[in-house]
Amino acid sequence: MAEPLKTFVGGEEVDVPNTIPDIRAALPEDRRAEFDRAINAAGVDEIHSVMRHWMLQAVPDPEAEALLDRLAADEAERRSIA
Repeated sequence: MAEPLKTFVGGEEVDVPNTIPDIRAALPEDRRAEFDRAINAAGVDEIHSVMRHWMLQAVPDPEAEALLDRLAADEAERRSIA
């Protein structure tokens, strides 16, 4: 059994799932089919990258998401002015 990885979200240490079943279980139900398709389509050269991507999707970070939303809004505004 793989030991869970750790990260910090909002100053709290949280486990990051690092097996396919654990990542799938941690995802919202409406994202699981997309995860299944990505895992099933990944070749041996891609599987690590695909798993890392979905590991991060399984551990939401509201502060990071707010920052990305703000950056996207800033970029959209910048493009509309140009």
